[in-house]
Amino acid sequence: MSNPTRDVGAVQSVDRAVTALEHLARNGESGVSEIATVIGVHKSTASRLMSVLHARDLVEPAGERGRYRLGPGVLRLAGAMGSRLDVSTQGATICAELAAQSGETVNLAVRQGEVVVNVHQSDGSGAISVDSWIGRPTPLHATSSGKVLLAHAPEDIRERAFAQLQPFTGETVTDPVVLAGQLEQVRRAGYAMTVGELEIGLNAVAAPVFRSDGVVVAALSVSAPAYRLPASALPTLGHAVVAAALRVSERMGWSG
Repeated sequence: MSNPTRDVGAVQSVDRAVTALEHLARNGESGVSEIATVIGVHKSTASRLMSVLHARDLVEPAGERGRYRLGPGVLRLAGAMGSRLDVSTQGATICAELAAQSGETVNLAVRQGEVVVNVHQSDGSGAISVDSWIGRPTPLHATSSGKVLLAHAPEDIRERAFAQLQPFTGETVTDPVVLAGQLEQVRRAGYAMTVGELEIGLNAVAAPVFRSDGVVVAALSVSAPAYRLPASALPTLGHAVVAAALRVSERMGWSG
């Protein structure tokens, strides 16, 4: 059972943290005393709050002791949202065309930490469900989009993913050696496939979307029930998915 007093305190702390970040965004940098006045707390409380934000890279020291400015963590958060919005905008028409061509569900997904989040969905004529995957977190190791993003993720992300390979079906790959081999194949082939790894009877294929500097920022996937999209058909569909993902990449400024 939750503690109402503790809950109120937690919400108040979040509100103070956001207020402090907004203050730094407006003023560039500020001292702890000034921040304490802005958020209405004692200087020692403000100092502890800034220490927590500093530990999460949301603020960083600015010059003399006790002064802070926004940190690189804020840029990472803003960059992630920017990528989500931009990829969704640039890829919407192309996803709709691929959905119409294939008759199946097409998704654009981005990596958020150690999970995959779908940011756009287009349903083809063959889709038998109106369920939306948008905003639903899914695992990196058990989805075609996740394997694409994991194959191109920083080494520390792969290490953390490999340390928690949870099975979702009997087909989910939970052996780090096997998964590492699959990710290498993804990088060589340019697309990833999954056969019933997240849900029994659900198959999918995905390809990477690049931004202008060549960094993979999203994955474009087609998924369908196994009776309509058997494993044998995935490589052929994979070429169409790669072509669509490259079109989105070009709209993101990537020239290959």
